[in-house]
Amino acid sequence: MSSDRQWMYKRFMNGILIQEFLNGLETFINFACSQSRWMDGDKIKCPCNNRKCQNMSFRDVNTVRYHVAKYGFVPNYFVWIYQGESTMAVDSDQNEGSESYVCSEEPSNTYHRMVNEAAGADFNMDDMDEPPNPEAQKFYDMLKAADNELWPGCKTHSQLSLVARLMSMKSENHMSEKLFDQVTKLMKEIVPDNNLVTDNFYSTKKLLRGMGLPVEKIDCCFNGCMLYWGADSDLISCKFCDHPRFKKPPRVAEKRQKTKVAYKKMYYFPLIPRLQRLYASNATAHDMRWHSEHEVEQGVMRHPSDSLAWKHFNQIHPDFAAESRNVRLGLCTDGFQPFGQSGQQYSTWPVIVTPYNLPPWLCMKEQYMFLSILVPGPKNPKDKLDVFLQPLIAELNHLWDVGVNTYDISKKQNFMMRAAVMWTVSDFPAYSMLSGWSTAGRLACPYCMDKSDAFTLKFSGKQSWFDNHRKFLPANHPFRRNRTAFRKNKTVTTVPPVVRSGDDILTEIQSLGLKKVTEMDATRTNGPICRTCGWRKHSIFWDLPYWRSNLIRHNLDVMHIEKNVFDNVFNTVLNVDGKTKDTFKSRQELNDYCRRPELKRNEATGKYPKACYTLDKKARQTLCEWVKILKFPDGYVSNMGRCVDMKKLKLFGMKSHDCHVFMQRLIPIAFREILPLNVWKVLTELSLFFKELTATTIKTDDMVRLENDIPLILCKLERIFPPSFFDSMEHLPVHLAYEARIAGPVQYRWMYPFES
Repeated sequence: MSSDRQWMYKRFMNGILIQEFLNGLETFINFACSQSRWMDGDKIKCPCNNRKCQNMSFRDVNTVRYHVAKYGFVPNYFVWIYQGESTMAVDSDQNEGSESYVCSEEPSNTYHRMVNEAAGADFNMDDMDEPPNPEAQKFYDMLKAADNELWPGCKTHSQLSLVARLMSMKSENHMSEKLFDQVTKLMKEIVPDNNLVTDNFYSTKKLLRGMGLPVEKIDCCFNGCMLYWGADSDLISCKFCDHPRFKKPPRVAEKRQKTKVAYKKMYYFPLIPRLQRLYASNATAHDMRWHSEHEVEQGVMRHPSDSLAWKHFNQIHPDFAAESRNVRLGLCTDGFQPFGQSGQQYSTWPVIVTPYNLPPWLCMKEQYMFLSILVPGPKNPKDKLDVFLQPLIAELNHLWDVGVNTYDISKKQNFMMRAAVMWTVSDFPAYSMLSGWSTAGRLACPYCMDKSDAFTLKFSGKQSWFDNHRKFLPANHPFRRNRTAFRKNKTVTTVPPVVRSGDDILTEIQSLGLKKVTEMDATRTNGPICRTCGWRKHSIFWDLPYWRSNLIRHNLDVMHIEKNVFDNVFNTVLNVDGKTKDTFKSRQELNDYCRRPELKRNEATGKYPKACYTLDKKARQTLCEWVKILKFPDGYVSNMGRCVDMKKLKLFGMKSHDCHVFMQRLIPIAFREILPLNVWKVLTELSLFFKELTATTIKTDDMVRLENDIPLILCKLERIFPPSFFDSMEHLPVHLAYEARIAGPVQYRWMYPFES
């Protein structure tokens, strides 16, 4: 390294920035600004050691000057390659004060820069302590391909940039393979001899195969019963429903058509190459060990690695925990309609896997969410989702039992990488599809299970979790003995249900005789059992050897729970027609369950009086006018004024994040002057509960406090709102603080990152 750049790491003397460093910083700024091809307008890449920069972000000159003075340069950055300097070392024999830089030729193309940035500033093929394994070598061959000239003297394109451009043109313009072959042959005839232009589609795709990530197309039954995969790959009809695998060709094409076309296909993107790529690049290899190297503050959780669930997994599986480069994963799935609400009704279910090894500023970001499975429509797979998860579960088992040889560029060595799924993330309906526990009906709560006190309302015919939370209060709490404020003439002496271990749950499933949906006669066997308990199937996740030892296997989604709670509260308080829980039937059955004489029907008029928790027309108008003129900082929330309907005096079309902001920030303000004090206070307590729960940094003591507070908050709500108000979404918050205490901050376990 150049001896005349030692000033870069000698910033202070007696706590003051030294002049040599400031002069050198100005030299760096002037050089970076002279390389226009490596700038973004008037901004340059900031080389400071702040985790948000480190040559990854463009900043204006003044910001770069301030950042470098405050944080210093990134380590070992003697050659300024991200500002346009050549990767060749600067001449170390230069005299001080006469620095001359070997400027790189202009970056040959964006593909060159893309590959160079993926490898990182420290990449050097000659500096490897251990040679990469064959799979990793493919990646480094790609790096070399970025520098291969198409022919001697060609400066505009490399071999990699040309084939990438050609493949992009083929995709955008629906170019046939025949036309592609003709174009490449013509190009090869035009360019000088001794060129590297590919001459057909096959050779082009072969060159890019080392750069891209593989995808497998797997035929599946039209009804979603099975995959034609593994031992069943040669079958020509479904072994469950006998539906044929291939479409019958039209008579005209019957003789010409050689390739058989399946009725339905799923796409599977193998996980192993994607995880290996994280260690093949300097941009991420070191960060994949952050979870074991960062400082941990006792009782504070900023990342899943600080949580009890993570530490418990380490204790149960010490051999896995001993290698810090082993990968912890989260799995998410949710359905969406690719054609929108107005188009064809078609439901597609992507399955996404994300690594939790990364630090908070990288974890859960879009570039680290790996699409693993694309379940085809047009219908919701429901319990048959396990059918499509088979390839992923098989790969996860291989990653656990055997591992895969992986090259770590940060340590310059090969190692056996293993991986484990910590938990799944999904909304409540998908929770049932993944776990096998039914999330509908009286037994919907996956924690209370058969210990639930939910009941069916007399006139509404819906399930209610009213008076289901006194059992979570301390044994001597006066609410437990109250016979008038909750269900009539009822006291509560029961204790809350104990959280069951994975071993207990698996033992119960096996004792019931439930089968996996991939087994023969599963529907016939599971059907009668489902009518007597909450279990619907034997989930395929139990095939993972470590699954039973996980403290949290499936997460309740705070995003959807918070939105549903907000919708119920807001629509009931504003008395929105068709959305309020305070309906005619609700008033009819109200005094059958609890004593609310003030809300009885007036026999003279035949009408029910206004409840204390609903607003009159004037108050609703005041609230809607206030929301309509409300202003927020840019990017904080959408324009809520557009969601206000002044004619019907209601809010409509609010997204989950809008509800999130209103629930946590606006409810205490919005209802302060227009609701009775007792109603406003309990709604404010509920708002603050969600605000503390969803903090990016949480403390174990705070979660224990919230775990004790939320049953009391729900009991206060039960003293005010009718039984019809309390569906399963109003009950589930009682378990959210427990999950946060065990699994860590909510931001790593809710649906916002996956749905954004």
